[in-house]
Amino acid sequence: MQPKTNEGHYFEDFRLGQVLRHATPRTVTAGDVSLYTALTGSRFAVQSSSTFAQGLGYQQSPVDDLLTFHIVFGKTVPDVSLNAIANLGYADCRFLSPVYPGDTLSAVSEVIGLKENSNRESGVVYVRSKGLNQHGAVVLDYVRWVMVRKRDSGAPAPQAVVPALPKALTPEQLGDACPLIATAQFDTALAGAPHLFGDYAVGERIDHVDGMTVEEAEQQIATRLYQNTAKVHFNQYTEGKGRFGRRLIYGGHVISLARALSFNGLGNAFHIAAINAGRHVAPLFAGATVFAWSEILDCAPLEGRDDMGALRIRTIATRDRPCHDFPLMAGEAYDPAVILDLDYWALIPR
Repeated sequence: MQPKTNEGHYFEDFRLGQVLRHATPRTVTAGDVSLYTALTGSRFAVQSSSTFAQGLGYQQSPVDDLLTFHIVFGKTVPDVSLNAIANLGYADCRFLSPVYPGDTLSAVSEVIGLKENSNRESGVVYVRSKGLNQHGAVVLDYVRWVMVRKRDSGAPAPQAVVPALPKALTPEQLGDACPLIATAQFDTALAGAPHLFGDYAVGERIDHVDGMTVEEAEQQIATRLYQNTAKVHFNQYTEGKGRFGRRLIYGGHVISLARALSFNGLGNAFHIAAINAGRHVAPLFAGATVFAWSEILDCAPLEGRDDMGALRIRTIATRDRPCHDFPLMAGEAYDPAVILDLDYWALIPR
C-alpha cells in the first residue's frame, strides 16, 4: 500500500519549471483579522476601521497586506519548505488587488531556480508564488528562496540555475491594490499621525522607538493562523537535537512585528504596495525583544495619480538592541543584533 502521509519535498525532488498547486483554499474572516491584530499590535487606520476605509473609497476595511502575504505563504509551505532549514529571502513581490474578509485565497508556485550547496546536504530552491482570490484574480505575486534539506546527500544535483531578479520594482508597477483615495477624507488625527507624502525626504532615518518581546506561544499561534506547517517552528523534539537546540521564530512574524512597530513614524503609510527585497539576516528565538528603524530610500509620485505617493522604505529589525543609533553594519558584515533587512514600497496620501 502507498504511504498516506506527506513527508514534504526534499531538494532533490524539485525540478526546474515544476508547477505546484497548493492545498488548501482559505476563506479569510474577520476573526483572522482580529487575531492578527492581537498577535502583532498593528494599528494602521485603513486596516482597522471599515468606516475610515469606506470614507476613502474601499468597499470595507481591507485585510492587512502582510496577513494576505502570510496566508498565501502558508499555503506553499507543505510543498516548498516543509523540510526547510531556513527561508532566505524575497524579491519582486507585488500586491495586486485588495483582499477583504470573506474572500477565499489559494496559491500556486513555479520552481524558477535550483542550486545545491557545497556541503551537498541541502540546496536552495527559488519559487515564484501567486495568491489568487475566488474569482481567479491574482492578489499577490512574489519570489522567495529557501534552503531545503536533501533526503540523500549522494543524490545527483540538478544543473544550477539562479534566476535574475529585479533589484527593485519601479513606481510605475505600484498601486494596483489601492483604489483612488478621497484624500480630503483622510483624517490624520484619527489615523494617528500628521505626516503625509511631502513630509518625508530621501535619506531620512526614523527610530520606531518601541520594542516587542516575542513569546514562544504567540509565535506558534501566529504561524498556525497562517497554516504554516514548517517543522522548525513547532517541533521542539526534533529541533532540540538540531543546529540551534530550539525552535525558530517564523521570519514572517518578525516582518509583521517590524511593520507594526513602524506605525510610530510611518503611521499614514498604510498600504504595502511591493516588497523589493527581504533578507532574514539572523534567526530569532522566543524571549528576545524586536526593535526597528527605517530609512527612506525614495519618494516617488505615482503616474496618473495625485492622491497617493510611494515611499521606498528600508526597515531594519534588531534583536535585543534599541535603534536610537540606527544599527546596521559592523565593518563589512551586519551588526550582530540585526535580524531583518526589508526593502519595500508603501503608499501614503499626498
